[in-house]
Amino acid sequence: MKRLALFLMMTVWVAGPYAQSPAPDIAFDAVPNPLRMPPDIHLGEVAGVATDSRGQIFVYTRTGNPTVGLGNSRLFTHGGSRLFQFDARGNYLKEIGEGIYGFLVAHSVRVDARDNIWIVDEGSGQVIEFAPDGHVLMILGRKPAAVSVRVPTASGQTPSTGAGQGRGGAAPGAGGDGDQFTRPSDVAWDGDGNIFVADGHGPNARIAKFDRNGRFLLSWGSRGSDAGQFDTPHSLATDAQGNVYVADQGNKRIQVFDGSGHVKSQITNVGVPTTLCISRGSHPYLYSSHTGDAYGMDDAAVYKLELDGRIVGKFGKAGKQAKELGLVNSIDCRGENTLLVGELTNWRVQKLVLHPQ
Repeated sequence: MKRLALFLMMTVWVAGPYAQSPAPDIAFDAVPNPLRMPPDIHLGEVAGVATDSRGQIFVYTRTGNPTVGLGNSRLFTHGGSRLFQFDARGNYLKEIGEGIYGFLVAHSVRVDARDNIWIVDEGSGQVIEFAPDGHVLMILGRKPAAVSVRVPTASGQTPSTGAGQGRGGAAPGAGGDGDQFTRPSDVAWDGDGNIFVADGHGPNARIAKFDRNGRFLLSWGSRGSDAGQFDTPHSLATDAQGNVYVADQGNKRIQVFDGSGHVKSQITNVGVPTTLCISRGSHPYLYSSHTGDAYGMDDAAVYKLELDGRIVGKFGKAGKQAKELGLVNSIDCRGENTLLVGELTNWRVQKLVLHPQ
């Protein structure tokens, strides 16, 4: 009965006073290559792009030369991703964390209110905080000690490794208490510095919360389509009130929670949300990228929304030319109408400038 009441409340919120109408197109211009790379360094799949308070740009990209070493009967891998820093004009400054142990498969980079740089690496299962000068401040998560290999049994069934099956009878995808992530995908913070991690690109389907010092506080979510459940929680954003917005990619919705994981609302009719960003300023907006197919080749757009879920408009389409999008995995929206988008399939960052409405 309680679940039914919650579902009805959320249905009224979505289909009631804020029922969505077709999204109007927003006119915009684009700078397809705003970053100036050294001649001997190239971007790969741009998994993350973010700016700090000075406008400096950070790009976490899947490029480099992965290496594997053996130590104490354990394989150590690194080198599949790199973190680059640029000035506000897009001029290359330096590489951060070159050769670092936790860089394997990039998924996100974010910059917090203190201008510390955070990367989320789904390959190593780690979230790493860097100071503005580039030294490591905090590590959440730990690289797996071994690679699990799933071998079919004689009956043809593949035995479960137990990953993502929950703890103590909890629902599948609930994960365990703490920072043992399985392919995490994003990180965000509230005004008190509490840390939220989307742990859901692998078998887990949860949001984990830590205090500013990295102490585990709680987590919520499991695999499913009911309110509070997830099918690939892919991206996070937080607003000034401490609400947590989750791109629930597989369920084609954005869910909104308070800081303790209680469901407040959901936003639908924005396609398949891939990454989220909330702009700064007195009137913040929520931006959500949409990719309608697995590889972002045929259907893509970015939606601009009010924080209550009302659609302001959308812009962009799938493709490889300027003003076209190829699997947008990250958005930086520090300025309301000037965005940086990181594209996986086009291996680039684009600067998008929206026309006044």
